[in-house]
Amino acid sequence: MLRRYLQHYDYTLLILTIALVVFGLIMIHSVQPSVPEGSLNFVQRQLIWFGVGAVAMMIVTLIDYRMLGALTLPMYIGVVAVLGLVALVGDTSFGATRWFEIANQQVQPSEFAKLTLIIVISKYLSAREGEVRALLISGLLVFIPVIMVLLQPNLSTALILSFIWLSIAFMAGLPMRWLLALGLVVLISMPVVWPRLEQYQRDRILIFRDPWADPTGQGFNLIHSRTAVGNGGLLGQGYDQGSQTQLGYLRVRQTDFIFSAIAEELGFVGGSLLIIMLMLFLLRLVKDILLVKDPFGRLIVAGIGGWLFFQIYVNIGVNLGLAPPTGVPLPFISYGGSNLVTLMMSLGLVQSILIRQKRFEFE
Repeated sequence: MLRRYLQHYDYTLLILTIALVVFGLIMIHSVQPSVPEGSLNFVQRQLIWFGVGAVAMMIVTLIDYRMLGALTLPMYIGVVAVLGLVALVGDTSFGATRWFEIANQQVQPSEFAKLTLIIVISKYLSAREGEVRALLISGLLVFIPVIMVLLQPNLSTALILSFIWLSIAFMAGLPMRWLLALGLVVLISMPVVWPRLEQYQRDRILIFRDPWADPTGQGFNLIHSRTAVGNGGLLGQGYDQGSQTQLGYLRVRQTDFIFSAIAEELGFVGGSLLIIMLMLFLLRLVKDILLVKDPFGRLIVAGIGGWLFFQIYVNIGVNLGLAPPTGVPLPFISYGGSNLVTLMMSLGLVQSILIRQKRFEFE
């Protein structure tokens, strides 16, 4: 049993994960804001979260993922209940109620909702691949948490949950014509959805077109993130030397805009190296999808891959001025405990799936 586990464990995926986390820790050390004396700095906190995530990853790896299939109903009810609890007693910050405070640390339940919904939707569709009715019902199952997350308000996580469903549904056989029809419905519904967005959400979309319309307000982060990327040039201004980063013009630089800080301090070469590492990570997940024969496991890996692809694409797109600011962290690189622990648990689930496949070997 142990021999098969060791044989089927994806060590390449593990090495890439550790390399990305270490890269992130190095950059968080460079860009982290000051903290009160006696408090843990951002690197120390991230190291603690990484330790928690590593333990969680090992535990999830040891659990037979097929056992989770029998728990999808209580898991779904649980995630809906917790999201509802956040609305009632959660901590409010910057006008949004998204967190619980546990041991002086903010925990964001919507992060764990991503992995939970991946398991729930994958199990539901695994026995109904290609059935349009089942695909529609699965969409309704995701719709409830999406609405609850939107009400926090948290548009970025709602978009990620929607893309997760789309990734799993596509792998489960959602016809291309239905995808096109869905896209058409989204476009048609925009005049209805737009007035119902929060004012700050509409401002983010509008300011994306012209950040200089409000250079000291909504456009501030976009202007300085683009400036930071431009300052980096080929080789960068040097580690711990970025002018926009170190002088504080680049806000939330340890989370949402960490890629701009990387581009400024390590230049085009450093930014490209990170993108290559992330691409290799995603390609490894694609290979894992192709290796998994069990429909339940295959859909789970597809959902995790779709989630990470979308989050990476949006974060880097925002930093490069190619997408409206949405507050999405860069996986494994940005500071954030809930996000990192959930990512590590998701990779533990991928490993659980891989080591329980009967006939394959990694090349």
